[in-house]
Amino acid sequence: MIKPIIFSGAQPSGKLTIGNYIGALSQWVRIQNDNDYECLYCIVDLHALTIKQSATQLRKTSMDFIALYLACGIDPKKSTVFLQSSVPEHSQLSWLLHCYTYFGELSRMTQFKYKSTSYADNINAGLFSYPILMAADVLLYQANKVPVGEDQKQHIELIRNIAKRFNTIYSSNIFTIPEPLIPDCGARIMSLLDPLKKMSKSSANQNNVIMLLEDPKSVVKKINNAVTDSDYPPKVYFDPVNKPGVSNLLNILSCVSGTSIANLEIYFSGKMYSNLKFSVASSVSDMLKSLQDRYVILRADESYLSQVLREGAEKARNYASLTLAKVYDAVGIFREK
Repeated sequence: MIKPIIFSGAQPSGKLTIGNYIGALSQWVRIQNDNDYECLYCIVDLHALTIKQSATQLRKTSMDFIALYLACGIDPKKSTVFLQSSVPEHSQLSWLLHCYTYFGELSRMTQFKYKSTSYADNINAGLFSYPILMAADVLLYQANKVPVGEDQKQHIELIRNIAKRFNTIYSSNIFTIPEPLIPDCGARIMSLLDPLKKMSKSSANQNNVIMLLEDPKSVVKKINNAVTDSDYPPKVYFDPVNKPGVSNLLNILSCVSGTSIANLEIYFSGKMYSNLKFSVASSVSDMLKSLQDRYVILRADESYLSQVLREGAEKARNYASLTLAKVYDAVGIFREK
């Protein structure tokens, strides 16, 4: 039986946070190990070009990310892992999809509005049109599901619209219409000091953020300083609207420990916020220590990482070339037989 396809990726710019781990990487591992899908996990290095960084830094970060993928549990024997730039069909399909996407659609993307504020000195055309490259990433592999956070749902809807438009114009079913896959746990991990905002690696105050490669001792300190609330006596229960700080800590602990929020609420009933913070800090620091130990070993073996990427790109191109051939035939682009 042919398995449905999962595609997802992360952009190698900056460092990965615990939010990336909980909301993306750990979910990818779970999906991979459930063995219900054919999984393709990409390092989307072409997307990273929309943000200024040196060539040396981009190469290093890309290798850091593949090591982190594997350290988190992505298994190249079970999943296809590759660099976006190693599969030229991404760029080829992206240009073609530009011709089936409207300016107004892109201008409504909230992520562009946010990023154009964050990177006001570098509002380039790639930043504006990167949802089209994202569409090519997904449609190229006929992905049925795309694991995304809440903030990416708008982009998936755009991808669906582009695919439907193309299929309608050419009276075909060339593109599979993908569905977003929102994780049950950790779809939105919030800032430690401002839990009304999403945790972001670009935060001006790094005490808001937990990095995957951060010293676990530093992480313990950050969690101990995390915002809760002034309820007295303290009440530990999940209510993101009225108790965002406490809810964020419960969410993190639930995702890292695998314990349901309902059971955590029972356990912490009548306990102090310091008890909650201690449990969160212990679970997170232990998880990071184990992950970092695996990462150090993997990152030191660049020849192995390169082999994983090379073999992954070969497998990915087998999918990508088939889709691009169908698209070229549909629009009338000449291909040598």
